[in-house]
Amino acid sequence: MSPYYGPDESSYDIQLERNFLAGDVIVGTGYGIQLVLYVNCARFLWKRRRHGWQPVFLLAYMTCMLLIESLFVAVQARTVQFVYVDNRNYPGGPWAFFLASQSAAINVIFYATLFLLTFLSDLLVLWRCWVIWSASGQNSVARAVIAFPALVILASFAMGTLWTLESSQPTLSMYSAGPWAYGTSYYTLSLGANIVLTILIIGRLLVYRRSLLKDLPAELATHYLSLATLIIESAALYSIFSLLFLITYALQDPTNQVWLGVASTCQQIANLLIVYRVAEGSAWQKDMLTSQTTAPMHFKSGTNQRHMSTVGMGTFHVAAPPESSDGSSNADKEGIQEIV
Repeated sequence: MSPYYGPDESSYDIQLERNFLAGDVIVGTGYGIQLVLYVNCARFLWKRRRHGWQPVFLLAYMTCMLLIESLFVAVQARTVQFVYVDNRNYPGGPWAFFLASQSAAINVIFYATLFLLTFLSDLLVLWRCWVIWSASGQNSVARAVIAFPALVILASFAMGTLWTLESSQPTLSMYSAGPWAYGTSYYTLSLGANIVLTILIIGRLLVYRRSLLKDLPAELATHYLSLATLIIESAALYSIFSLLFLITYALQDPTNQVWLGVASTCQQIANLLIVYRVAEGSAWQKDMLTSQTTAPMHFKSGTNQRHMSTVGMGTFHVAAPPESSDGSSNADKEGIQEIV
C-alpha cells in the first residue's frame, strides 16, 4: 500500500472540511451570477429612477444586498486562508482551529452577514406576497394573509440575533449545542415563513391563472402566468435549497456546508430575479387587476401587434411602440414592449 499523507483527523472532520471548501467555491460561483443580474437590474432601475419611489428604493435595496453579499464572499475567502494557510499546523487540524476561532472578527462578520442577508431577503418575499394578494383590490384580505408570516419573520429575527451572538462566542461555534439549537430554530422559522409565503404566492397566482387565462391574450397570459412566473415570484428556488440545508444541519450531516453555500447563493439570485422582473415591468403590480391602465406595464415581445383584453376592472392594451428613424422599434432596442 502507498503511504498515507492525509490529515490525522476523524473521517467526519475530513468530510466537513471537504464540504466547507466546496461550499466556498459554490458561493464564489453564485456571486458571479449575482453580479451579472445586478448590472442588468441596475440598468433598468436607473432608467426609471424618475418614475416614482419604487425604482430608487429597489436600486438602494439590491445595492445594499450586494455590498453585504460582497462582504460575505470576501469573509468566506479570507476564512479559507485563515484556516488552511495561516494556521495549518494547529493541533487537531484545520477544522479544530475553525471551531476554536469563532470569536475572530472574520467569523463574527460571517454570521452577521449571513443573518442580515436572510432577514432582508425574507422581507422582500413578504412584500411580493403583499403585492400579489392586494392586486385584486382586497387590501384587508392581503393584510390578514401576510400577518402570520410577518410574525414568524419577526420571531426569526429575534432567534437569528441570538444565534449570531452565541455562535461567535469564544469556545463556541454554530455546531456547539447551544448555537446549534438556536440555529436550527432560526432557520426553521425563516424557512417556515418562506415556505408559507411561497405557497401563498403560488396559490394566489394559480387562482389568477384559472380566472384570467380565458380573458387574456395568449402572449400576455403566458408571460404573466407562466411556470417561470410562479417559481420566480414565490422565490421557490431558495425555499427548496434552504430546506435541504436545514435538514442536513439539523442532522449534523457534513454536506450542510455545501447546502449552506447553495441556499445562500440561490437566495440572492431569487431576490435579483424578482427585482429584475419588477424593474423590467413584467412582475405583478399592486394595481394590476384594478387599475384603469393608469400605469405602464411591460412585457417582452418580438411581434408588432395590438391586442386588447378586459380583465376584472381594468382594460389592458398591448400596443407596438412607434418605429424610430432606422425602422426598428424603440422597444426592440430596450428589449421591452409597453402595455399602455
